[in-house]
Amino acid sequence: MDLIKSPSPPPTAPASPTDPWQGREAWRVLMIMSEFIEASERLNSVRPSVSIFGSARTPPGHPYYKLAEEIARELSDAGFGVISGGGPGIMEAANKGAYFGKSPSIGLNIQLPHEQRANPYQNISQTFRHFFARKVAFVKFSSAYVVMPGGFGTLDELMEAATLVQTKKSRKIPIILVHEPFWRGMLAWFKQTLVSEGMINPEDMDLIRVIDQPKAVVQAIFDHYEKRGFEPSASEREILLHL
Repeated sequence: MDLIKSPSPPPTAPASPTDPWQGREAWRVLMIMSEFIEASERLNSVRPSVSIFGSARTPPGHPYYKLAEEIARELSDAGFGVISGGGPGIMEAANKGAYFGKSPSIGLNIQLPHEQRANPYQNISQTFRHFFARKVAFVKFSSAYVVMPGGFGTLDELMEAATLVQTKKSRKIPIILVHEPFWRGMLAWFKQTLVSEGMINPEDMDLIRVIDQPKAVVQAIFDHYEKRGFEPSASEREILLHL
């Protein structure tokens, strides 16, 4: 009687070489860590600071450019470092106003395939590869956000800040929109749609203010911190550690 033999196991496949993308991903994590560390070392001493956002496409001489430059100069002379995205347009105007003021002009530059070039009006310049690392730096080192007219990038920063404050993932800072006619439609939609349909609470509208005069922008920031000082409290520092 012939014995029925069990089928032979399939031959073991040779071990595949290490996926080169895994190695690159590991290095990417280290690069992200280095961005956070370098930004912290360079910006920790520049406080209080105010971030100014706006379009990269606004040319010198445009009323928005001139307004941003004036606001930045007022902030700088009042003792605030001014942080911008470091590029052209409104970012350049913000850095320029601060550069000729009394306090540091700071550019948090981002490497992009188009549009972004570092403007020359920076006392401190830090370049990021990753948007999210740069956004953390904006929030962590800013005592206020001043938002000029801009496009998707500007709206992204505005909504990021509003969301972090709303959800208490960041300390409460002034978020100031400049040039009311530009923002009128968006704010009306917030009230008529987001609030009326229960997507946000009515008091969430108070997270954002609209102020058009440069001196009034500075005064609003001072008023916010009048009774508490600019340094984050111990609980706020803990929050900022977990951004």
